[in-house]
Amino acid sequence: MGLAQIKMPQLGESVTEGTVDKWLKREGDFVKRDEPLVEVVTDKVNAEIPSPFEGKLVKISASEGETVRVGAVIGQIETGPASTSTTPAGPAAGTAQAEKPAARAGGQAPAPAPAPTADGGSEPARLSPAVRKLAAEHGIDPSSLRGSGMGGRVTRDDILGAVGSGQTASASAPTAPSTSRVDGTREEVVKLSVMRRSIAEHMVRSLATSPHAWTLQEIDVTNLVRYRESEKDNFKSRHGVSLTYLPFVVQIVCDALKQYPWLNSTWTDEGVVLKRYINMGIAVSIPDGLIVPVLKDADTLGFTDMVGTLNDLVERARNKKLKTEDVQGGTFTLNNTGATGSVASQPIINQPQAAILTTESIVKRPVVINDAIAVRHMMNMCLSFDHRIVDGMMAGQFLSSIKKRLEEWTPGSIRL
Repeated sequence: MGLAQIKMPQLGESVTEGTVDKWLKREGDFVKRDEPLVEVVTDKVNAEIPSPFEGKLVKISASEGETVRVGAVIGQIETGPASTSTTPAGPAAGTAQAEKPAARAGGQAPAPAPAPTADGGSEPARLSPAVRKLAAEHGIDPSSLRGSGMGGRVTRDDILGAVGSGQTASASAPTAPSTSRVDGTREEVVKLSVMRRSIAEHMVRSLATSPHAWTLQEIDVTNLVRYRESEKDNFKSRHGVSLTYLPFVVQIVCDALKQYPWLNSTWTDEGVVLKRYINMGIAVSIPDGLIVPVLKDADTLGFTDMVGTLNDLVERARNKKLKTEDVQGGTFTLNNTGATGSVASQPIINQPQAAILTTESIVKRPVVINDAIAVRHMMNMCLSFDHRIVDGMMAGQFLSSIKKRLEEWTPGSIRL
């Protein structure tokens, strides 16, 4: 028998911490290897993390709603004699060292379960550094709150609930419920989900990190629209998946990125890192937020393989079945805001990338061609870029390259 550690995985290239959203198993439960164990949320993904071991979940070190650094221990599984671990489990179970908590975010050890007091009650569970800092910023006394986390631990949502209800450090009432009324029936405060808060923090950090600039061009995609309309039924009958505009655009954007590699780069203090490979992030909207699975080596995929891979990624993203590697290593992001009816937008860069591109709604409207008016299928494309890396001239040339490829598109343009 031995103890194997469950650690917070890195769900994204620039991700340094994750939040435990929901434990799918409880202490004492038997867990099979690769069985979903815990839901983790970062600013890039909301994913179910499978158990890397088989055995009994003997300790949960990070409670629901708690944010911990990548690599920090969030639980322990007691493995049987027949079970083997690819990660050293440390000293044998039963020794004092084996039970010693691993270091966590900010150098803090994992909080133990509440210790019994003389009067039969329990002491408040220890706070994570992030919760302690948040409480101090808002003047909240954590000991006055009734924690909603495991073992009565006070979580970040408990602190924010107290702030929203106007509670001060001297108050002793419990936190507000997840949904509370303000001014009777005219206003309502809905507690932020872990994913929504993570997205908000990432968006603020992105704007603070890089100076954003953006540009827009309108594109005549009539040739592409006609081809898709004529081929979509045959394609689905042959391959079993729907033919959307996305794979066409991905191939063309990959070609443009090869021509303008600075759009496929990352800023560092030592210099700009040009990526000689293209991992295309595809923004996928889900009910409680947005996640960005990554199409690896997109520039090397044939069209049919790309369609199948894209459909698989999007489907698993919407069903929270993405794996850790599915959200790592993106070099450029594409977002289809046109799916919501948008005709123009200014996207925020997915750090640490240099740019993000949106495809807007395709609409039929009259345009002037050779001094004559014709009805064409028109689409706007909007590019946000890191102005430290890319100047307006290069951004315009990059977008013009995509425009030319789309407007001159023919079936022979497909890279099989």
